[in-house]
Amino acid sequence: MSKELDGRLYTATQVDPVFIFLPIFEEARMKKGDDLGKFRQLDEIMLIDGYPGYQHLLSIADNSMQLVCEVKEIGSSKFFRLDDSKVMGWLYHKVCQLKQTLLTLDNNYAAQDEKDTLSDAVSILGEYLKHDTWLQHLCSHLRLNLSEVTRKEAEKLVPNTAESDLGSAISQEKNKSNNRSTRAGKQTKKAKVETESRNIKEMFSRASRRKN
Repeated sequence: MSKELDGRLYTATQVDPVFIFLPIFEEARMKKGDDLGKFRQLDEIMLIDGYPGYQHLLSIADNSMQLVCEVKEIGSSKFFRLDDSKVMGWLYHKVCQLKQTLLTLDNNYAAQDEKDTLSDAVSILGEYLKHDTWLQHLCSHLRLNLSEVTRKEAEKLVPNTAESDLGSAISQEKNKSNNRSTRAGKQTKKAKVETESRNIKEMFSRASRRKN
């Protein structure tokens, strides 16, 4: 989606709001050890110091977070608690969707081993997860090597070495060319000044001889 405003272009892509709320609900349940954590009301969970805007997202959180939470209703009040098994089911569904999408984007994915494509999908998904614990659990569930998945994720953030070296070489050559041009320009200017100076001296010399 893109929109032009005040002469500037803004581009945005759709994102599942669960990715945004997941770390908030993870912290809100105050889980310790094997304890499952606490049930809390939505407006309490979304009350975040310094970020009052989250209160405007209550209806979105209500609709989306029921997918990954246990919900208890007491009277007219709802109480939410993040559920590990539901989160894992949601993550697995996301991985399967992403894996199928990758196969349609590039023939290289279609040609490589299925496990490698699965690892790539988990790596991409890991970029949206704030807590590495979820990524670790997901890798264990799918029998993937966590270090391999995180390595792929890190490679996406590091510029290609060959491209970097090429860019550096081009930059250095450009600087050398600029330096040579600068020196040549200075030499040309100096020669021109010296020539003009000799011409002026010769002019005065001829004028002096004629006078005598």
